Amino acid sequence: MTFRSILLALAVLIPAGPVSAETLTILHTNDFHSRIEPITGFDNTCSAKKNDAGECFGGSARLLTVVRAARSLWPNSILVDGGDQFQGTLFYTRYQGQAAARMMNAIGYDAMTVGNHEFDDGPEVLRRFMESVEFPVLMSNADVSREPQLADVLKPSMVIERAGQKIGLIGLTPEDTASIASPGKNITFHDPVAAVKREIAKFEAEGINRIIVLSHSGYGVDRFVAAAVDGIDVIVGGHTNTLLSNILKRAKGPYPTWVKTPNGGRTAIVQAYAYGRFLGRLSVVFDKNGVVTRAEGEPILIDGRIVEDPTLKARIAKLAEPLNEIRRKVVGSSTAAIDWSTDDCRTGECAMGNLVADAMLARVKTQGISIAVQNGGGLRAAIDEGPITLGEVLTVLPFQNSLSTFQLKGADIVAALESGVSKVEAVDGRFPQVAGLRYAYTTSVEPNQGRISDVEVEKDGKWVPIDPAATYGVVSNDYLRRGGNEYVIFAEKAENAYDFGPNLAEVVAEYLTANGPYEPKLDDRIRKK
Repeated sequence: MTFRSILLALAVLIPAGPVSAETLTILHTNDFHSRIEPITGFDNTCSAKKNDAGECFGGSARLLTVVRAARSLWPNSILVDGGDQFQGTLFYTRYQGQAAARMMNAIGYDAMTVGNHEFDDGPEVLRRFMESVEFPVLMSNADVSREPQLADVLKPSMVIERAGQKIGLIGLTPEDTASIASPGKNITFHDPVAAVKREIAKFEAEGINRIIVLSHSGYGVDRFVAAAVDGIDVIVGGHTNTLLSNILKRAKGPYPTWVKTPNGGRTAIVQAYAYGRFLGRLSVVFDKNGVVTRAEGEPILIDGRIVEDPTLKARIAKLAEPLNEIRRKVVGSSTAAIDWSTDDCRTGECAMGNLVADAMLARVKTQGISIAVQNGGGLRAAIDEGPITLGEVLTVLPFQNSLSTFQLKGADIVAALESGVSKVEAVDGRFPQVAGLRYAYTTSVEPNQGRISDVEVEKDGKWVPIDPAATYGVVSNDYLRRGGNEYVIFAEKAENAYDFGPNLAEVVAEYLTANGPYEPKLDDRIRKK
């Protein structure tokens, strides 16, 4: 799709009525997660062959093309990000935020908020990122005064000017960041409602009445904040990877989602899924008193019809060259082959399934998690005896899944296992590899009618029967937690779910490094009767 054709396509989204100086267009992304190269329909890195065939989405070079076209149509605009630029691909592993900084500078962002993954490698990495970008990074609901890396650079809010009008921007990050990332002991996180009220009071004292919150807090928290605080015009969200849309069937709500404020006003909430698949676009009309009279828009799909900016594409290719060195990096060794086959890992216990499930559980066991579940179809290779490279781990786990943690009743765990073995005759990828749990199954019973038996959990070093009424901490991958492979019960019954943990391949690599030389094992955690 050429620049002109993009303009024509985007023109359909212009709100009704004239666009004046009182119309501000907010362009936005969130949860980009280092998807600098184009992605597939499953959000993992797309091959050059498929990209050339127009089968891929997103990527920074394609995003730049769309942003340029949008700015041409809506010159009175800002481009902001809802956090979590860090983590997700080898671009982050290799460059730790510096590649993201280069891409965001090239695209021309005006501001972003801090996501929890911006703290994954401590305040030092975030500081280097902030020193490299050409725009402010904001966070209001944390005290960074005792953190020397951030105290002088990380601000709660800022003022930006467009068409002679001052606009206040406020940043939010998850209140539980200390427990899901690595911000260090010097930073304390606080209630987002109080933080936003404080910053709004500052803006009002300066006569600023156009206020946008950049929130990496999640769709639910954003609605709560909007309902509790007067004076917010728009919340640009992130963290829950929520697609809001008026036309797409899988959307979780309308774009924008309107929430009534305490004084009877309204706040518009937007979010644009994740991974650079969409560019959010909301055109907001203010009256002379700064009151929003209309807000309309729709996320713009960045698909393979859009031509990548050639200059930025070449820069990305150059940045990608050292990634092959990372793929050759030795992360551990094995005393024997870690066996895998489609038949083995999708019909019963397999050595690769045990490795991955054990690594998942080890990573989060201190968080009150006692059970791990990994789908056999997510395992795609074996590993030979001897040295193990990161490239081999990435071949086993090519889907760039993240760890998901949640709580689930014992009865629901058994029901999930029932679904997991319901298509074992077809060697289906849903088959559950596990850790911290063992079970038996039979195919002499109809699917979902009692195939699962002898479910036990490990407690104090002993195996005990699972308690249907008890609540257990579970770790899985984000694909299953959202209902993939028909694990619908994970999507519907999980409590306190967090789907944006570390990359699964990196977790396994770190486990191999810490437990080398690794000894593959089968220990009867899955039995067929």
